[in-house]
Amino acid sequence: AVVSTQSGHYGRGDVESPNKPDLTLKPISPLVCIEYNPKDPHCLVGGQYNGQLAFWDTRKGSQPIEVSAISKSHSDPLYKCIFLTSKTGTECFTTSTDGQVLWWDIRKMSEPTEQLVLDLTKSGKPTLGGISLEYEPTMPTKFMIGTEQGTVLSCNRKAKSPAERIVASYTGHYGPIYALQRNPFFPKHFLTVGDWTARIWAEEIRESSIMWTKFHKAYLTDGCWSPVRPGVFFTSRMDGCLDVWDYMFKQADPTLSIQVCDEALNCIRIQDAGGLIACGSHSGNVTLLELSSSLSQLQRNEKNSVTLMFERETKREKILESRYREMKMKERTKSQMEEINQNEEYDENPNDLVEEAEKNFWFTIEQERAGHEKKDREMAE
Repeated sequence: AVVSTQSGHYGRGDVESPNKPDLTLKPISPLVCIEYNPKDPHCLVGGQYNGQLAFWDTRKGSQPIEVSAISKSHSDPLYKCIFLTSKTGTECFTTSTDGQVLWWDIRKMSEPTEQLVLDLTKSGKPTLGGISLEYEPTMPTKFMIGTEQGTVLSCNRKAKSPAERIVASYTGHYGPIYALQRNPFFPKHFLTVGDWTARIWAEEIRESSIMWTKFHKAYLTDGCWSPVRPGVFFTSRMDGCLDVWDYMFKQADPTLSIQVCDEALNCIRIQDAGGLIACGSHSGNVTLLELSSSLSQLQRNEKNSVTLMFERETKREKILESRYREMKMKERTKSQMEEINQNEEYDENPNDLVEEAEKNFWFTIEQERAGHEKKDREMAE
């Protein structure tokens, strides 16, 4: 396990001796995130608070082997880094609230190999800040970004032009998206965690998530799918609770809520085998929990049941989305007709308007004169 300390250092611990790290990494600036190289367990990269990316080889000690040049790095804290599937196994990409995604080769970190500006307005300037990333090795050209504005961006690295790299956006959260992950069994469905809710999305539905949790009293800080059960995911909260959601059992409330500590849980990470989950707290403590077999073993017919559930909810959202668009179209048509009618009224001949005004004027004068004459006759009698 890799854990953070209050000094900004990271320690690599052994579960057999939990009270003493067997290696402490010493970065230049406090570390915000860290990621192991899936092809080499001795190599890892870390995103620093000053925006630099650092690279370590644990066989060579606590100091970083190489650090990106500060002038070529992010200008805000580097919140997420992920290794890419490549022949060399040395490529990764990073994001930050400075509104950039940068690609790196750890063999040469003097400057990034590629850059993407997070801009939906196509002005060339960052309009969104990155907080989380998602990369699925089976979709090597696709990646996703969770922003601090609550929007998820779906991107294509191999697009013809930089403006076409951002393919779609999904908006549904009221604050930063701290966790973003595709379902390991159904990659076209992904989980987001932000504000007080966790949401499940279908890639084809952009207007709304297809499923979501209730609004919690405490802010959510992280989340992840179970690697062995497609209908199970986990969320952590600011009040120190870990929630286990099993959608095969119930959907309105967590299947299990555990008070892990009395302070905020900042992050969670689950073992690849699905039996252990580590929770990191605000003060740098890590709690390792063992899951029961019912939560760490695939249930009978679970894949089929989750498939049917996702299809049902996707179909429902499609119907609602279609209905919503139809209502918007009717409103637009109605407003256009009203505008046309108003324009027709204003388009009348000015001479006709003057003539009508004159008629009204003389009619009023005649009425007043007739009234005065009647009053004079009455007084004479």
